[in-house]
This record gives sequence, C-alpha cells and structure tokens, in this order.
Amino acid sequence: MDFSTFLTTFGLIFVAEFGDKTQLAVMTMASRLPGRRVMLGAALAFALLGLLAVSLGRLLFVYVPPLWIALISAGLFLFFGLQTLLAPHEEGEEEETRAPRRAHGAVVTAFVLIFFAELGDKTQLMTAQLSASSESLLAVFAGATLALWAVALLGIVAGRQLARLLPRKMLARLAGALFILFALFTLWRAWRLAAPGG
Repeated sequence: MDFSTFLTTFGLIFVAEFGDKTQLAVMTMASRLPGRRVMLGAALAFALLGLLAVSLGRLLFVYVPPLWIALISAGLFLFFGLQTLLAPHEEGEEEETRAPRRAHGAVVTAFVLIFFAELGDKTQLMTAQLSASSESLLAVFAGATLALWAVALLGIVAGRQLARLLPRKMLARLAGALFILFALFTLWRAWRLAAPGG
C-alpha cells in the first residue's frame, strides 16, 4: 500500500467531511440512539460507499442520476425529522431501558441515512477522482474510509456529550428540526440539479 497516497487521501477527506451535514447527522443520531450502534451503521455505510467509489470510480455517477439521489436523501431526512419530532419522549425512561429496543433500529437507521446522504456527495466524488488518478486503490480506500470513520466518531462523542447536557424533549426538538433543515437543504440542491444548466 502506498503510504503517501493513504495520508493524502485521509487528510483531504477528513478536512472535507469535518463539520459536514453527515457528521452533524451522526452527532444528532448519537444524541438519541446507542452510540456504538450508530457508529456501526455509519461505518458500514462509509465502507460500502468507499468500495463503490474506488471500484466503479466516475462510472458510478454516470449511471446514478444525482437528482434522484438528492430526492431520496431529502425524503429520508424529512422522514427521520418528522419521526423524531412526533415520537413520544418519556422523561423518566432511562437510556439503559431504551437502548435494547433501539439497538437494531439504530444500526439500520444510521446505515440508510448515511448511505443516501453521502452517495454522490463531495467526499465520495473526491474518493472516485483520487482512485481514478492513483495506482494504489487500497491506499485510497483505506485513507478515505478511515477519515470518514474518524469524523463520524468525533460526531458521536459530541452527540453523547450533548445528550448529557440537554433535556430529552429539547434534544428531540433540536434533532428533528436539524433533520428537516437537512431535508430542505437537500431539496434545494435537487432543485439546482433539475434547473437548466444545473
């Protein structure tokens, strides 16, 4: 494996993803769902996205219309936002009793949301471009995937800290509002893609 390619890829992807909507989405999920399960779902999604970007390169974005990806992402963000806002929130319920019920769902939720939010996003495009211009696909894949995992882990740590500081109801409202904001932003992006010359 080419170590310089690995470091270059890691640095570029880490900086590009840090503070991005996906990291904020992971942070929001981790504030309400079991952090390890969110990390597992996000890690699987990032690994699959990295594999697609490296193996298919730019061909992926020729056959998967960006407009449809943006619409699916917006729909998922809207669904999870409304679900978070409308779900009952029992103040007396402890995290330990909620975690077993939500464990499996947290992995699936994180995987689906991260997969569609990142499919065709700037970091996946960067990974595809780096793989197209590099001889070490393993270095590009490892660098990109580990960078995304590191950013997600930081988001999860921040989300767990936020869960300790804020009341559950307030956290649910903030999380729901943030997901709906992501949905609106993604719809705006889809509108720009659909516009002539977009």
